[in-house]
Amino acid sequence: MAKNFMDEHFLLETPTAQKLYHEFAAPQPIIDYHCHLPPVEVAENKQYRNVTEIWLGGDHYKWRFMRSSGITEDFITGNQPDQEKFRRFCAVLPYGVGNPLYHWSHLELQRYFGTKTVISAATADELWELTNAQLPKPELRARGLMERSNVRVVCTTDDPVDDLAYHKAVAADSGFKVKMLPTFRPDKSFNIDRVGFQDYIRKLADVSGVAINSFADLLKALDARLDYFAANGCKLSDHAIDLAFFAEASEATLSATLAQAMGNQSVSKQQADEFKTAVLLHLGREYARRGWAMQLHIGAQRNNNTRQFKNLGPDTGWDSISDDLISAKLARFLDTLDGDDLLPKTVLYCLNPIHNEVLATMIGNYQDGKVRGKMQFGSGWWFNDQKDGMIRQITALSQLGNLGAFVGMLTDSRSFLSYTRHEYFRRILCNMIGGWVENGEFPQDWKLLREIVEGICYKNADQYFGL
Repeated sequence: MAKNFMDEHFLLETPTAQKLYHEFAAPQPIIDYHCHLPPVEVAENKQYRNVTEIWLGGDHYKWRFMRSSGITEDFITGNQPDQEKFRRFCAVLPYGVGNPLYHWSHLELQRYFGTKTVISAATADELWELTNAQLPKPELRARGLMERSNVRVVCTTDDPVDDLAYHKAVAADSGFKVKMLPTFRPDKSFNIDRVGFQDYIRKLADVSGVAINSFADLLKALDARLDYFAANGCKLSDHAIDLAFFAEASEATLSATLAQAMGNQSVSKQQADEFKTAVLLHLGREYARRGWAMQLHIGAQRNNNTRQFKNLGPDTGWDSISDDLISAKLARFLDTLDGDDLLPKTVLYCLNPIHNEVLATMIGNYQDGKVRGKMQFGSGWWFNDQKDGMIRQITALSQLGNLGAFVGMLTDSRSFLSYTRHEYFRRILCNMIGGWVENGEFPQDWKLLREIVEGICYKNADQYFGL
């Protein structure tokens, strides 16, 4: 007999899994320690004009699916009416069997709009009316969505040149109980081989008040911004390391490379690797001195469609998984920091699941016993934050590391509705642990099981990041 579609026991296959989720996991607050939510929308407590804006706006997961379904760009990122965009999404989603978007979309409708209506072309107009009628409610504005999702802390992703004005505004509002903290994302400062680097360095110099004429000046400017971010509550950094690299060079060589780039001359791959390595090593040591955590997102192959990248820009759904090797160069980077005893708390994410066991074993090389789970293998990321990806990441970590010390899930999203991904993760986690218990692979010790589940869902992240 078929189970009911996405009922209260969705993904929970055993009585033990159901108890673990409903009693231990579901009540836990959320620490969203990595996301791409726009701080301005939190500061201004944005009210969304319709469901298309909040559901489809900026969501490149949905955009990719719509393109695969034969929907033209004018109904995705173009200027067609919002209701028509919504209708087209609803019309094609039923064919997404096995796609996490099918689950996420229905969870979002259930949790935020209180409906179990199944999405289809036939229900599109009904859902349009139902959702839009509710959007004016305070609990469906940006802050309301965070509060009703039981979010305690959210860490946005912010460039060093950002003035953090929106973070300051939120921090000054004693009536809003969710902390919004910045995350230091300095990728533009070391991506010397990318378009726009020269303009960015000039802006960094202006914002930091440091004239950048040498490599040492660049580090001084970054240090000034680290201090500024720290003064505004920052305790995490984040980096997109699309390709693994490690190459060392003298300060004189690095200054010459910087001057070459600032003179609008191209640099070689070797020069770029040397420059990126040096900046990241310096930043890693500074994170350690400040007690911050460093996040490394490894393995994206970005902006593959040149024509569409020129039309729409980055982060619009033209990225994929890289198959480059990462182990040797990543180890050299981590080992260099560890050699100075200045390896910060570090969370490693891989986009290619063939690297799951690589990272799950890599973190064991640099655990120092001083911080529980100092080195973390991060949750299934981007293309892997779906059922199979989460299962594979949890399996690798549990078999090769310490699942009980895991800091758990994050949204990595631009949507305020994406907090249902924490529910999705928690259900999968509880189903896996519940299965081990039911199969006699782990004792039915409810006190211990509560400690493990509550830790992974909330308490470990709270202790680890100290937010």
